[in-house]
Amino acid sequence: MAKRARSNSAVSATRAVSDYTKKDLNMGAHSLKRTRTDVKFLPNKIATAENASKADKDPPFLQLLEYVKSTVKTPSKGEAIVYWMRMQDMRIHDNRALSQASTQAQKDGIPLLVLFVLSPQDYIAHDRGARRVDFILRNLTVLKTLLAEMNIPLYTITHSPRRTLPSRVVSLLSEFKAAHLYGNIEHEIDELRRDIQVCQLAKEASINCTLVHDKCIIAPGTVKTKEGKTYTVYSPFLRAWAPHLADEPDPLECASEVHANDPSVRSNPHIGKLFNCSIPNAVEGFELDEHDAEIMRTCWPAGEKAAREMLDRFLRTKARTSQLGAVDPLAPGASEPTRSPEKGSRVAKYKDARDHVDADTTSRLSPYLAAGVISARECVRATMEYSGSKKVDLSRETGIGRWVQELAWRDFYTHVLALCPRVSMGRPFLEKYANVSWETNEEHLQAWKDGRTGVPIVDAGMRQANKMGWMHNRVRMIVAMYLVKDLMIDWRLGEKYFMEILIDGDLASNNGGWQWSASTGVDPVPYFRIFNPYTQSKKADPTGEYIRHFVPELAKLRGDDIHNPPAKTAEKLGYPTPLVKHDEARQRAIRRYKNPGDE
Repeated sequence: MAKRARSNSAVSATRAVSDYTKKDLNMGAHSLKRTRTDVKFLPNKIATAENASKADKDPPFLQLLEYVKSTVKTPSKGEAIVYWMRMQDMRIHDNRALSQASTQAQKDGIPLLVLFVLSPQDYIAHDRGARRVDFILRNLTVLKTLLAEMNIPLYTITHSPRRTLPSRVVSLLSEFKAAHLYGNIEHEIDELRRDIQVCQLAKEASINCTLVHDKCIIAPGTVKTKEGKTYTVYSPFLRAWAPHLADEPDPLECASEVHANDPSVRSNPHIGKLFNCSIPNAVEGFELDEHDAEIMRTCWPAGEKAAREMLDRFLRTKARTSQLGAVDPLAPGASEPTRSPEKGSRVAKYKDARDHVDADTTSRLSPYLAAGVISARECVRATMEYSGSKKVDLSRETGIGRWVQELAWRDFYTHVLALCPRVSMGRPFLEKYANVSWETNEEHLQAWKDGRTGVPIVDAGMRQANKMGWMHNRVRMIVAMYLVKDLMIDWRLGEKYFMEILIDGDLASNNGGWQWSASTGVDPVPYFRIFNPYTQSKKADPTGEYIRHFVPELAKLRGDDIHNPPAKTAEKLGYPTPLVKHDEARQRAIRRYKNPGDE
């Protein structure tokens, strides 16, 4: 994997607006004459169709399950139990692998320790952004304190090169005299292959490995079609997924609590010293400048306590227009509905308000779900408690039902990621679109990243992402569709940029969303259904408040002009005119998708 140049800013990939010349910013609506450059945007990012097909036929996910199942458990209990925490399960409460490791440690009468491995080469290969890495470090700091109160050390190491990470982990297990390793399964292809190697090496060292399902509410491979295949269309997946919520054992059951170690562990010659190991403030190459770091701390406070309070506010308090920007989500002033609480809270209104971006209509829990700071199970249980029901609401007619369905979308995309690994390999799920002709216009790509396309809703969304490290899901769809269908730029470039700048970067959901917009993925929007960004803008931001907040050049505009400023008005306000004409771009996209490979 070729290394990317990085600066000390999380948005280093984005040139500042001041770097553009006036001509760049006001280039006007371009003709659709093909513009090619020699730059290679995605070096070593796209597997061959043959290699992707080979991985699909024998998914590493199923290989890993077989390794775990076939591992002969050794009778030796060792002197410690190790739980290997990953980037997707950063919590103590309702953590299945941690819970099982704690139970085993209590049973064997030996201490439990927690291991976390920072792997910069993996972050580079997977386009992990500095904001995402910083969020991990901040949560580790919180976890270290909480675990230390239970006499459980959290030992964090940084390791390179990534190819030797499995042997390093097994070496540490031997150093700790641990005979059992626990972890939650990660579903990306590189992580699955890594864990297979860990299992192989551990077996040779007579160390038991237990890897369990935790991220999904219903584990991948559980929900299958009549032909025994993975669902690739969401609606039938949901119908098949829902009955499993009533299975025994209960998939929503909270994992048992973690037990404290005996205080004597602090004098253990192999483990006691681990309490003195600190969490680094940053990972080299992924540093945030102080300004960006402060915004991330404000918008996304670390820790399970913060995540639970955000969930509780989503369920019980009203939306506030003042909260749509880069502000503290737990700031005072949130109020509960005084009349009909079941109708006035954000979740109660979610069915109708979820696509509105001009107030805090959503939960904003995506960074916490992506990092596993809160479990999806806990979110569903909270909705049941809120509604006083013993059944999960999956109705399209209620706010709760709509929100729980979105948690099911997370499961859906993770199941696809696990069992159709081609989507981890830069391939379109639908190979028939592998040869769509993409533009490689650097100016257009950079203008999109900077939020200088001349389409207000697109620019507002990109500026929100650049500032907050997060974007409302409806706007993600709009900006993605614009990049792929209007600008005709390869969806993988958008996928990559989102992973680099968004604090909730998650390969399964990010890839699923981009391939949906590009009409190349599972259950995608048909290629001929192309968002009109101006129509979408009126629906998503009916008041124009979102655009005015993030595109201050247009702050004085009202009415339809806020969604599509006249050329003279835009010029007067110093706002760029559109890069392309939507109607012409739409016809170009339809033509190229209908006949992949055509210009």
